[in-house]
Amino acid sequence: MKKKLRVTFNSPLVLGFAMACAAVTLLGSLTGQSSTALLFSTHTASLSDPLMYLRLFTHVLGHSGLAHLVSNMAYILLLGPAMEEKYGWKNLLMVILVTAFVTGLVHNLLFPRTILLGASGVVFAFILLTSFTEFREGEIPLTFILVAAIYLGQQLWDGLTVRDNVSNLSHIIGGLVGSGAGYLLNIKKVRRL
Repeated sequence: MKKKLRVTFNSPLVLGFAMACAAVTLLGSLTGQSSTALLFSTHTASLSDPLMYLRLFTHVLGHSGLAHLVSNMAYILLLGPAMEEKYGWKNLLMVILVTAFVTGLVHNLLFPRTILLGASGVVFAFILLTSFTEFREGEIPLTFILVAAIYLGQQLWDGLTVRDNVSNLSHIIGGLVGSGAGYLLNIKKVRRL
């Protein structure tokens, strides 16, 4: 007798993050992007503005439109479940929060007159975190070196040569956070064995 196929909620953190991003993007469309500007994009504001501190984290939920959302969620939904299974939802949540905070803070300090929104820093954190899946102490995975060279190298090149609305710095910072997290999470695991 064949078992019935059923849909499972296999990756609660990643699916919840993707649904939150979709809801925030929809809300932005319905409010003419005023909700996105107020709550889901980071920009320099008065230190006495409590929303400035909130936006340092929530800017990763905001997206400029459907195309921006889909391009980020494709990677999040592809890479995230495996990372959530390997590292656990708490560790992956920490990667998302650290990536959001560091990218938001650095952006506000270096580019005070522009806004930042979107989960692409988180995407790059996941990409580099993924390349640490076969880590062993005393070794650097060749996959990590190649992924870092390809993805971060492209962002450095684009940052120097292309003028667009893409925050290459956020991608680089996300990649660095993912690399650091991959190393730290795996070194702890290896030392426990």
